[in-house]
Amino acid sequence: MLKKISLVLILSVALTVPVFAQPFAYVANFGTNDVSVIDTATNMVVDVVAVGDGPRGVAVTPDAEFVYVVNAGTDDVSVIDAATNMLVGAPIPVGDDPRGIAISPNGARAYITNIGTADVTVIDLVTNMPIGAPIPVGISPRGLAVTPNNTHVYVTNFGTDNVSVIETATNTIVGAPIPVGNEPRDVSIIPDGTRAYVSNSGSSSISVIDTTTNMVVDVIAIGDGPRTVAITPDGTRAYIPNSQSNNISVIDIETNTLITNIPGEDTPRGAAVTPDGTRVYVSNLGSGDVSVIDTLTNTITGLPITVGDGPRDIALVPASAKRFVPTLSEWGLIAMAGVLGIVGFMVIRRRQAAV
Repeated sequence: MLKKISLVLILSVALTVPVFAQPFAYVANFGTNDVSVIDTATNMVVDVVAVGDGPRGVAVTPDAEFVYVVNAGTDDVSVIDAATNMLVGAPIPVGDDPRGIAISPNGARAYITNIGTADVTVIDLVTNMPIGAPIPVGISPRGLAVTPNNTHVYVTNFGTDNVSVIETATNTIVGAPIPVGNEPRDVSIIPDGTRAYVSNSGSSSISVIDTTTNMVVDVIAIGDGPRTVAITPDGTRAYIPNSQSNNISVIDIETNTLITNIPGEDTPRGAAVTPDGTRVYVSNLGSGDVSVIDTLTNTITGLPITVGDGPRDIALVPASAKRFVPTLSEWGLIAMAGVLGIVGFMVIRRRQAAV
């Protein structure tokens, strides 16, 4: 009887241990046609996954189960099972010279920009098949972001210096393109959905768009050649790698002001913030590695993490990924169950030894 009780208690402990989103960062290496997988607990590369030719964009699904990689050279998207780091199914065909990718917060759709065909491909993440015809946007679309309520997609058009807005219910463009700075690269939307931040690589600035009016309400001067816009989960700061000035600009979202420029490595390009907001991972195209920024001190910590050749985008588990976090009382129950389980196991062993 004691043996059965002890087994139940031990199993209850195992089943109630908190399950957190997988602590991995995924780096698209353009030159080696693969994805480096970094364990953010150790900052070590734990796997390398071969994908299509010239991978650029990368995104993780909200449930942290799959990683989608945009291959510019083969005009398709590879899907990686995050649990095994193995490819799933055949590559998904998209438009000509695809670049950016954004996955909707509800995990239903992926949106991919295609430079060569000046449009956006929509993928159903249940079937991993394109939906309908690609959506025409401006010339040379690059970055894109989905609003937190899943209703709209903002797309930067590098060649026309503006931003297109797609209505997801109809997959059509709404309103006129929004004029921004020169050569817009990326766009990110703050958690409450009220503002979009666009990096303008040609004018070394950030355009701030009010998503209610779709008007630019502020312009922030930052470093030279800004690329990715990575916003912290609490929506208080944005981190933007500047590929020409080799630093990372930090913006205060509340005041839309520059806090500091963090010295970086050679040609920083991609950036992603950990779900807890304590670190930012930055991919460096020129040095073939990844830097880690401590958001408390806004300084780079440790040595760069060597990855593949020509790293472009980097993605982490989204802050919205589902994970169980026990309350204080639940931690007490877990601890009590653990103690009882150990005591029961010791009693059984002692009785067995006495037989």
